[in-house]
Amino acid sequence: MRILRLLKILSIAFRFGLDEFFTSHGPLVFLNKPIKWLTFWRDLDRPRGERLRLALEALGPIFIKFGQMLSTRRDLIPHDIADELAKLQDQVPPFSSAAALSILEKAYKQNVDTLFLKFHQKPAASASVAQVHLAVLHDGTKVAVKILRPGIARIITHDIELMDTGAWLAEKLWPDGKRLKLQQVVSEFARHLEDELDLMREASNCSQLRRNFMNSSLLLVPEVYWDYCRSNVMVMERISGIPISHVDELIAQQIDIPHLARMGVEIFFTQVFRDGYFHADMHPGNIFVGDDGRYIAVDFGIMGTLSDEDKNYLAQNFLAFFRRDYARVAQAHVEAGWAPKNTRVDDFESAIRAVCEPIFDKPLKEISFGRVLFQLFQTSRQFNVEIQPQLVLLQKTLLNIEGLGRDLDPDLDLWKTAKPFLENWMSEQVGIRGLTGRVQKEIPNWAVIFPQLPRLFHHMLAENRNQGFEETVQHLIKEEKRQNRLLLFVIILLTALLLWQIYN
Repeated sequence: MRILRLLKILSIAFRFGLDEFFTSHGPLVFLNKPIKWLTFWRDLDRPRGERLRLALEALGPIFIKFGQMLSTRRDLIPHDIADELAKLQDQVPPFSSAAALSILEKAYKQNVDTLFLKFHQKPAASASVAQVHLAVLHDGTKVAVKILRPGIARIITHDIELMDTGAWLAEKLWPDGKRLKLQQVVSEFARHLEDELDLMREASNCSQLRRNFMNSSLLLVPEVYWDYCRSNVMVMERISGIPISHVDELIAQQIDIPHLARMGVEIFFTQVFRDGYFHADMHPGNIFVGDDGRYIAVDFGIMGTLSDEDKNYLAQNFLAFFRRDYARVAQAHVEAGWAPKNTRVDDFESAIRAVCEPIFDKPLKEISFGRVLFQLFQTSRQFNVEIQPQLVLLQKTLLNIEGLGRDLDPDLDLWKTAKPFLENWMSEQVGIRGLTGRVQKEIPNWAVIFPQLPRLFHHMLAENRNQGFEETVQHLIKEEKRQNRLLLFVIILLTALLLWQIYN
């Protein structure tokens, strides 16, 4: 099956003339004329951007998602291609209304007219994995009904298998393959795609993000109507807004565009560092702006999570970058185990400085993050830095945010916008505020553990009953000292917490 899929990919690419992207320049330019002689039958009158978009649509959801990501990177690709690929964000050809009705009736085991007061058969939006229809519940509530594409799981499974084979070959044949952990990256991508194919999971993602931003002045997340949700159908609150890519309409509505760009950065860092839970598919087709100026998020199939260790490491790195403390950046990589322990920190520091120093104090319009990322990749290869698969989604999201910021406000200073937020977050993680916060979180655990100490102590004595008397006594003395130190530490922490409560 993988070979058949590969042959299909190659045939579609060839049919739409994508070979010209590789033979129009570079070492393969000599193939231009022979290919034209052999493929006189192809219709290549359409613009290259349109042909690329059509090819990605024909190849399926994974390739469509790739095109969506590329469409946000106008600093990396020509504008004519970016304009065409932007149509993939919400203009993917829909599946038939008859198929949609059939899916709904099978899921609910009742007629659509019985289920909804009104149901619009024409889809309001169509994306790579699902499409959305508007409807009205019998109590008058306006909702959006998201329906999974029929047969999409099988298509994605085949594509993931092909990508996994390609990653395996790359790791075997390419010197950098193992360092980049390509198979782990594909596995991580596949795991999130599995989540996207289960709309009950997406509904739970939406519900969690809504709780995180309840009553927020930054982001509005629609409410989920759980009684109507199934694994292939999701029903949520219908929210209207202006697509964030329609800047002229936003200006006409007197939306403060520079402020909107800064809000996007703040939303990103709030999700990442406050919650460790972030929307990982923030291309322009999934972001709207409400009448009140708030962001509106849709499509919650791909969400990213970060551990406390990941958040702390990232915050330290971001702040070190913002402060131009490249020595700290290099040292953090070594401490985290991402760079070998024998790495010369001073050499690593110098290499990072050479990449990052030229971009500071510049607005987005003067920065090519594509070039910066390429240079950082070269540096990481030089120092054998391992790619962390759990951060791939974060990197993708950061690229999306940067692309949105570039479209909204090219004069946005990403560094100055993010630095105060990160400094405030770090101040909450260290010092007395961070300590008291962690103590408050751990007190319930201590309340469970302390009553068990006598039983645990008795169990320890039972385990030691076969040991010599002198050895047992020494062990008891050491254990008593350890318990005393633990008790003293707890008393100090509780006292500090009490004092903080009194004086605050």
